[in-house]
Amino acid sequence: MITGQLKSKIDKLWEEFWTGGITNPLTVIEQITFLMYARMLDMNEQKDEKLASRSGKAFHRRFNDNQQHLRWQHFRHLGADKLYKLVKDELFPFFAESSAQSVKDGNEGSLFAEFMKDAQLMIQKQSLLVKAVEMVNDLPLENSDTKGDLYEYLLSKLTTAGINGQFRTPRHIIRAMVEMLDPGINSRICDPSTGTGGFLVSSYEYLLEKYTSKDGVEQEPLFDEQGKPLLDANGRQQVNTLYSGDLITPEQRAHIDSDMFHGFDFDATMLRVAAMNLVMHGIKQPDIHYQDTLSQSFKERFPREAKAGFDIILANPPFKGSLDEEDVCPDILRKVKTKKTELLFVALIENMLKIGGQSATIVPDGVLFGSSNAHQQLRQLLVEQNQLEAVISLPSGVFKPYAGVSTAILIFTKGGSTDHVWFYDVQADGFSLDDKRTPIKDNDLPALVAGYKTRDKAIADTEQNDRTQKAFWVSKAEIAANKYDLSINRYKQVVYAEQQYDDPKVILNKLVALENDILADLKALEAML
Repeated sequence: MITGQLKSKIDKLWEEFWTGGITNPLTVIEQITFLMYARMLDMNEQKDEKLASRSGKAFHRRFNDNQQHLRWQHFRHLGADKLYKLVKDELFPFFAESSAQSVKDGNEGSLFAEFMKDAQLMIQKQSLLVKAVEMVNDLPLENSDTKGDLYEYLLSKLTTAGINGQFRTPRHIIRAMVEMLDPGINSRICDPSTGTGGFLVSSYEYLLEKYTSKDGVEQEPLFDEQGKPLLDANGRQQVNTLYSGDLITPEQRAHIDSDMFHGFDFDATMLRVAAMNLVMHGIKQPDIHYQDTLSQSFKERFPREAKAGFDIILANPPFKGSLDEEDVCPDILRKVKTKKTELLFVALIENMLKIGGQSATIVPDGVLFGSSNAHQQLRQLLVEQNQLEAVISLPSGVFKPYAGVSTAILIFTKGGSTDHVWFYDVQADGFSLDDKRTPIKDNDLPALVAGYKTRDKAIADTEQNDRTQKAFWVSKAEIAANKYDLSINRYKQVVYAEQQYDDPKVILNKLVALENDILADLKALEAML
């Protein structure tokens, strides 16, 4: 949890970027990410230097003798003119040309080599760069418990959707999806449209909590900018809970750091942000790549990942965007012949899962009831050749202010076939459904997660399966008879309370009496004139 003072510094810098002509939130985060990257390179270089001095063993240097002036500790004190010239003319070319060769063997820097080649300094004002460097230098990047929250706070300022329909999925929705799938410590987890990496980060946080003993939990009190304790609604001091993950073995830690988390995206800016997000949360070498996962090149470059490579896939694929149909992988088109990315991504995910692997994917409602051949073909694939576990309807305001589209979560297991599907109607997620999204008391998500984990298929064909409730079962036979329609309104029963009305003569008499009262008042008013 970051302090109010640190938030104020970030807010102030955000204003400086705005007045400096950089108004796109994603660009602001990207520029701050570059500076964080520069500082973290030097931090890791210093750490390796200290280890080398004690052990006497050499290490692969990130900066050679002619590049020492590019280290954060050496340039951060420069004046505005010299600093701007060095960062623009030397540091960014160093990112592009040298990172792949100079940073290897499992440290944070090598992760960025693949997509730092097109990094550009967008800051035009020298004074703004000086302030940005000063602020990044003050950030507690050495504190692993704080820097993840710090980056989350930066990402919370994203308020615009990308041109391809990407937008930041609310963290509490992600958390509910992760809890329902309950990933294990040996899982391989992927997001094929990773965006800012929210699904992967939330999965890691969930695993840390799951594999922390009682003795490994720490709580630190929270204070405001003036140093006063932050109190909750009951007057108790608020605390930040830290999970050490002390039950994770060294072998499991190695898997987490190198082969558990995989992400792909064709937006280089998003990839840089996602990579930094994961590193800031404590994952040393997440497998993040610049790749359009719908294209033929995905299977060529990543054959293991493209076909039955993952245990868990969590995603909120783009709902729109440009698509080169000729470049779409034939394996996906054989499953569903379409140009619609929301359909192709679900087919892609089904292809990427191992037999027995699970996915929770957010889709627009049109996927559930669309009448085209492609829509029906995809739904039939999920029901007949896989185990469609659940269809969870979300309120239409969940993604505001980005979009007001109605969405649902599809949860399915690869392989087998479906006999019954569990439906759940989420009507509130703990926030208002307008553009402000202010916190409210009504929240169905805890009940959703609990209901999913304890759902009992044995009641599906009994009177206990009450379709007037938020959760209920529907048989495969009924779904198939409705052209595999998966919209909750198709099956949910709405109870209408019968309205009681007075006899028409009674209503008429009341109207006449009312008219007489009005007429009497008018005559009384006339007498006063």
